[in-house]
Amino acid sequence: MAEGSDDSEKTEDPTQKRLADAREKGDLPKSQEVSTWFALAGAALMIAIFAPTVVGSLGGLLRHFLEHAHDIPVDGLALRVLWRDTGQSLALIIGVPLLVLLVMAVAGNLVQNAPVLSTEPITPKLSKISPISGFKRLFSSESLVNFAKGLFKIMVVGALMVAVLWPHKDEADAIIFADITVLLVESRVLVLQLIGAILAVMTVVAAADLLYQRHKWWEKQKMSLQEVKEEYKQTEGDPHIKGKIRQLRMERSRKRMMAAVPQATVVVTNPTHYAVALKYEQGMPAPICLAKGIDALALKIRETAKGADVPVVENPPLARALYAAIEIDHEVPEEHFKAVAEVIGFVFRMRKRASWRS
Repeated sequence: MAEGSDDSEKTEDPTQKRLADAREKGDLPKSQEVSTWFALAGAALMIAIFAPTVVGSLGGLLRHFLEHAHDIPVDGLALRVLWRDTGQSLALIIGVPLLVLLVMAVAGNLVQNAPVLSTEPITPKLSKISPISGFKRLFSSESLVNFAKGLFKIMVVGALMVAVLWPHKDEADAIIFADITVLLVESRVLVLQLIGAILAVMTVVAAADLLYQRHKWWEKQKMSLQEVKEEYKQTEGDPHIKGKIRQLRMERSRKRMMAAVPQATVVVTNPTHYAVALKYEQGMPAPICLAKGIDALALKIRETAKGADVPVVENPPLARALYAAIEIDHEVPEEHFKAVAEVIGFVFRMRKRASWRS
């Protein structure tokens, strides 16, 4: 495809090959906001479902260390065992919540595109380290859009934090002196309220960004007329070359057809515009067509037949009907059996008379 073509020239929708090539290269529309939404949803799910269990388990583990600190051996082997047991306990406590976060992160990508294995995005390119390319990316329309989105999210999150936390400002002094259990419960409720409010706004932001990214990607994949023509040449072949190949095939087919005319039993003509060469021998289920043609080709068939002493019979209706109904090396259709049988019978009778005279 042509490189460096002006975007203003890209007026044609991308072909299926263009879209398939982009997919193979890992060039797919992706909204980071959708991934962020799923990450926030995973965090909310983890806090809502697993936070009490995780906090209780971690608290119990920490309490054990504090209450039995003087009984815990710290020599070489015992320390290794302590680290191993503590690590296993922590893995069991936080493993499921982390798995939930991982699943949500993967889901954020799968809902946008099917998984694709491609090394193209991580292939080293000089343009990625070029100062000029980096400067262009820094002040591109995409960078401005990302800056606007980031600024908008900061403003929204700040406003939501104020809206959610401000009504509880009078409780701040009491929370400081509250029991740790009460503090954790109150904090969990406030965090869930805050994340819920953010998710509500992020749903709109993610949906709008997903539509924008897909539109931008589609516009990027558009092609110029020259690119469409070049792709057609690559996939279908050059029309001029295909025409030459088709012409050569027709000429070869015509030569083979003309070489078979001397083997014909009879040539049926109309008499000038159509000619159909038929062959029939004893034991054949039906006569077959060896050659057919119109105008100049019909004249050549007649001349070749006369040169090979093949009888030429004028029967305009039958010649036109056979030309339209039969293909080369195919049998005569059943509806023409009677007419063709009369012609071939006439030829056989003429041959017998000629043999008697000789």
